[in-house]
Amino acid sequence: MALLLKNRGAMLLLMLNIFLAFTGIGLVVPIMPTYMNELGIGGSVVGLLVAAFSLTQLLVSPFAGRLSDKMGRKKIIVGGLIVFALSELLFGMANAAWVLFISRMLGGIGAAMIMPAVMAYVADTTTSEERAQGMGFINAAITTGFIIGPGIGGYLAELGIRVPFFVAAGAAAIVAVITLLVLPESRSAKLREEAGSGKSNNDSLVLQLMRSYREPYFFGLVIVFVLSFGLANYETVFGLFVDHKFGFTPKDIAFVLTFGSIAGAVIQVTAFSWILNRFGENKVISIALLSSGVFILLTLLVHGYWAIVTVTFIVFLSMDMLRPAVGTQLSRLADESQQGFVMGMNSAYTSLGNIAGPIVAGVLFDLDINLPYGAASLVLVLCFMLSLSFGRRMKRGLRTNS
Repeated sequence: MALLLKNRGAMLLLMLNIFLAFTGIGLVVPIMPTYMNELGIGGSVVGLLVAAFSLTQLLVSPFAGRLSDKMGRKKIIVGGLIVFALSELLFGMANAAWVLFISRMLGGIGAAMIMPAVMAYVADTTTSEERAQGMGFINAAITTGFIIGPGIGGYLAELGIRVPFFVAAGAAAIVAVITLLVLPESRSAKLREEAGSGKSNNDSLVLQLMRSYREPYFFGLVIVFVLSFGLANYETVFGLFVDHKFGFTPKDIAFVLTFGSIAGAVIQVTAFSWILNRFGENKVISIALLSSGVFILLTLLVHGYWAIVTVTFIVFLSMDMLRPAVGTQLSRLADESQQGFVMGMNSAYTSLGNIAGPIVAGVLFDLDINLPYGAASLVLVLCFMLSLSFGRRMKRGLRTNS
């Protein structure tokens, strides 16, 4: 399948940007135990560090998306890379827990700048037929970054516990320069001026979230939240669940998660655009919601190593199909002048799910080992039922904006 014919170089650079950002997030995973010992911090602080990243991403995403509408995608992407580089540098230099918090908060700001602007850039530069492929490529880069990040972090840590973060900071700085010099701006001066003169999106984050239910793309944002909540819920307690129930080793757990993630990334790159163009966003979203909910529930019922591998693969595949499908639909429902803002809201709802999912999963796991997956399955199946009733309304919104 050919890469977007008119924008191959830009797409590859966008994929590199988003891959780098999410690889940097994953670098922390294998190194945190050593950092915990060096700085004398406990597991609760580690949890707060994750929450700090998601919270700043939530607060900044709509604002950054709106800025990309007004200032252009390129400036926001480059700015996000610079902030990301600074956050990685600080993490590598940290000698106290408060420095780690500043680093993670800056990392959340960097991600909030990069992700909406990159997705809006794809919406700017693709036709309706190409958009599914573009969103698939971007989400494959995100997935791959998450997969490779911990491995790269563990390998570079052999050279020194802080080396991975210095390497990530240097790589981000280099890519920022390349992006500044090479990436063309996707947003015309006329559209930037129209976005700058508009007044509909100048409200606070709270008002934006409260008023988003009025928009034709609101149900897509609900699905984004449910997707992030369900996936964060699933992954947060997966290791604990299979350890308690099946006695899986860390190697077993790593293989199951890595296999599911890689398989999903391959599907996104190779077959996703064909599937979406063949069946349409509404059908793909509904089927992905149902299959993810059903197979999360099956996690509680199956037994044996390969049964768990199979179920987890289908859960990850469903989620990996759902994310770019929703992103594609949001971009089509959004007005041309609001692409950055809507992708910022996409990122904000993702952050809400990433904050709520682990918290709910942890509380429910302490009550009963099966409750987190039962709750995640219920939420996804309910959302599937809602998707059936909202499908016609969203189709009308797509026709209105086409």
